[in-house]
Amino acid sequence: MFERISRGMELAKQSWHVLQEEKSLVVFPLLSGMACMFVLASFAVPLWFTGYAQQVLGEEQLQNDPIAWVLLFAFYFVNYFVIVFFNSALISCAIVRFHGGDATVSDGLSAAASRLPQIIAWALVSATVGVILKAIESRSQRVGQIASSLLGAAWSIVTYFVVPVLVVEGLGPIDAVKRSFAILRKTWGESLVSQFSVGLIVTLASLAAIIPGVLGVISGNMIAAVIGITISAVLLIVISLVSAALHTIIIAALYLYAAKGEVPRQFDEALLRSAYTQK
Repeated sequence: MFERISRGMELAKQSWHVLQEEKSLVVFPLLSGMACMFVLASFAVPLWFTGYAQQVLGEEQLQNDPIAWVLLFAFYFVNYFVIVFFNSALISCAIVRFHGGDATVSDGLSAAASRLPQIIAWALVSATVGVILKAIESRSQRVGQIASSLLGAAWSIVTYFVVPVLVVEGLGPIDAVKRSFAILRKTWGESLVSQFSVGLIVTLASLAAIIPGVLGVISGNMIAAVIGITISAVLLIVISLVSAALHTIIIAALYLYAAKGEVPRQFDEALLRSAYTQK
């Protein structure tokens, strides 16, 4: 296990090298985050004024109001579409960079746009699963939440490689899930542990980032508190963007090796070959 964690840390480090080479990759998580905020606002404001905000957010009302379920499905669909679209763009650019090429932000967006049918289909599937999990959770506050969390975690694992499969192979949602699971079986340990390693690094960086804010608050000076909190907020946003980019870069690299047998030039071939068992 410790050996796997060590390899996961190395994979995170090598994905950082990719990000250093192509800093514009951070733009995609930024655009995704901004778009998701816009989607949230576009749904929240009308729901609030029409009185459906409480129905969509309240579990009891959701059970009895079909319109609330339709609105929830619509929100999930648009949100998933945004996230998958920009992740597809990032993966496209990352794979080009793996092969030594240069890809601009517009190139990534164009590549994602070329997969719109697949992305829309996958967003529909994801929204459907999301609503089903929400329905399970609504059945019972405690048991439902546990069941929903377990099923959601299993779904996330099985669909780990769906986005690169959509981007590179252009498969439909059902075939993409099957292909993702087949690839995951080759990289089971590294796929999960590498993300744990990135999460650990991000957690440590986030703890360091809040220090200016904490120091500003305990200083008792209003100006120092505002400055400190502002610095911490900016650092946390940057860490979040970098973390999202690293996460997607690692997925792209693992997919390229497991599915195509290709070693991205920024990654150590010996590390990859020792980490995975090809089947």
